Amino acid sequence: MENFEEYLRQGEPSKVEKAKVWKTAIGLQQVDGLKPSDYLIETARQNIEGDITIEEVKQRIDSYYIQHPVINDENRTEEADKVSARITEILSEKTFAFSPAEYLTIHRRLFHGIYIHAGKIRDYNITKKEWVLNEETVLYASAESLKATLDYDFQQEKAFSYRGLSQQEIIEHIARFISYLWQIHIFGEGNTRTTAIFLIKYLRKLGFKEVMNDLFSEHSWYFRNALVRANYEDLSKGIYKTDKYLIRFLANLLLQENHLLKNREMHIQYLSPVNDTVKSQNDTVNDTVFYLIKQNNKITAAEIAERLNISLSTAKRKIKELKLKGMVERMGSDKTGHWKI
Repeated sequence: MENFEEYLRQGEPSKVEKAKVWKTAIGLQQVDGLKPSDYLIETARQNIEGDITIEEVKQRIDSYYIQHPVINDENRTEEADKVSARITEILSEKTFAFSPAEYLTIHRRLFHGIYIHAGKIRDYNITKKEWVLNEETVLYASAESLKATLDYDFQQEKAFSYRGLSQQEIIEHIARFISYLWQIHIFGEGNTRTTAIFLIKYLRKLGFKEVMNDLFSEHSWYFRNALVRANYEDLSKGIYKTDKYLIRFLANLLLQENHLLKNREMHIQYLSPVNDTVKSQNDTVNDTVFYLIKQNNKITAAEIAERLNISLSTAKRKIKELKLKGMVERMGSDKTGHWKI
């Protein structure tokens, strides 16, 4: 996420604000393993510079893909470009209503023309294999109860009073509310990105104005995994739901605390770093690297290092180990090639 750093360093207020919003919008694509194109980055720079409006950005992106249609867009670059621009537009607006309708509207605005069900409540049941759960799935709400469940959660939150709570208690409550909202999974696709945008707007309404720092731009995958762990349990294996990872994220976000945010620690098979568990940790990291490559066959070692909060040299070493085991193979050059499982 080195994009737009020069604007943050220069410190010109209007450009800094736009650069932060764009970093957040682009970083959130990581929750689904997506990466915007170089064309989007350059167009975003023109917006930050004040040369074009966000509406012109959207028009240029739409025109670009009409003129350069993507066949078999396995990496979903077009989706990443369009949704990044739309997130930037929504986060730049000074409007918000705490309601299910607002939540549905955010999804519709982000994904219209991309998903046929944009802004619509799903009418089918879903499961999603999660790396952090060793390919198990969270149990999501039944399609038959989605609207009632959504309305209930909003009613409960709307009636809740934050008066008299400490900052820590406020964060713990927000963590519970947003994890419940996410677990409903009212949308078939795009659920986490929609929930993240809704959360940012809601936090602003609650008075937390500075909520778009590097956490959402650089740790969006951690945010998603934290939501997963907050909603999964398997008592037969001693695995319990826990909000602690989500609370760490929010404490860093809202209280400027400095908790280490490491995805591998959330894996249900993760073991603490003591001498007799080094091998188990190593296996877990290898599994994580393999999962990321499987999810995105064009991912780079630098991107793996960023996603897992490990050094670049460690990421390269783990990739080498997977190669030696015959689990992955590099096809083509390091710059333009891809991984074969």
